[in-house]
Amino acid sequence: MRVAIDAIPLVATKTGVGHYTDALAEWLARTHDDHQYELVSPFDFTFPNGHTPPPNLYKRFTPVQPMFRKWWLVGLPALMRISPFDLFHGTNYCIPVFSTCPTVVTIHDLSLYAQASTHEQKNVQRGKRRIPVMARRADMIIAPSEATKREITQYLKISPERIRVVYEAAREKMKPLRLEDCEPVLRKHGIEPPYLLYTGTIEPRKNLLKLIRAYNELLHATEHRPTLVLCGGRGWMDEEVFELVAELKLQRMVKFTGYVDDADLPALYSSCEVFVYPSLYEGFGLPPLEAMACGAPVVTSNTSSLPEVVGDAGVLVDPHDVTALARALANLLNDSIQRHNFRMAGFERAKLFSWERAAHETQAVYDQVFQDWHQKKR
Repeated sequence: MRVAIDAIPLVATKTGVGHYTDALAEWLARTHDDHQYELVSPFDFTFPNGHTPPPNLYKRFTPVQPMFRKWWLVGLPALMRISPFDLFHGTNYCIPVFSTCPTVVTIHDLSLYAQASTHEQKNVQRGKRRIPVMARRADMIIAPSEATKREITQYLKISPERIRVVYEAAREKMKPLRLEDCEPVLRKHGIEPPYLLYTGTIEPRKNLLKLIRAYNELLHATEHRPTLVLCGGRGWMDEEVFELVAELKLQRMVKFTGYVDDADLPALYSSCEVFVYPSLYEGFGLPPLEAMACGAPVVTSNTSSLPEVVGDAGVLVDPHDVTALARALANLLNDSIQRHNFRMAGFERAKLFSWERAAHETQAVYDQVFQDWHQKKR
């Protein structure tokens, strides 16, 4: 089978969808050397993980007039007519409008529906026009969690039979490190233990305003004085986060690192006292899983897909309850045995998720879609 995979998420600085595309393409090629996988994009990009790819993973950079819609409407369909594929996988919600082969689309979450107020209105409107069309046109939809599958059926009115859940996983590099091996990374970012850690974009959906208020409660209610380290690039409506830090006079206690290279994340996860991720909504929730893979005790939200990922290996709290979040952090900071137990439980929990398994399950989706397509054509 010759499979085309959308490589546009690999063009810019990688966040969640980029990491998904990166890892999935790499593991598909590793585990299925009898198939050919081609990463296609109208923009130049680097290979997954920045190294020499397996021999059955190819890069296809096809420049078109730099307009996103012209790629999906004109450029990609033209490429597929000239160089036919057996299947196209849209890893970021999109598939070609006119396709000469069966298509699979990954819908990572429906936060544009479930958490519309946390997005720019223009993005909500554009997404609500585009996503239903792509979902209806695709031969099969991949969701990263049962929670997302339920929302696809609820909001998009898609039959559950057309949706397959394929769990993501922590990347291979996400492993526990010794404290002495973490020190160069901590010095690089000006971080001194003890510290609480959050990773992700600074944006409303991540619920950082309540995290900062909970942290302020923690400082006033206990003797613990860990730094709160917020690692992530700036996003939409991030000004309120910085303003709240100033209002509460926490500038010396809250550290913003900006975007952190993937290579530094294992050290940051491994040496934090607690990883805290109070997001209002996640389609999967990769940061808590990667934190657990590195042995960090995790406090996260009891909403959307996060309980599905973390299970009982982390502390789950109501993300709207500032006091409950502060109490959960205080309880862990007060109890080194409990922190150790959650480190061990999280490490074992993360082992249940693997990219090798995700690749096999994704290829099984391809196989089914390919067979169904050709049976219909007979």
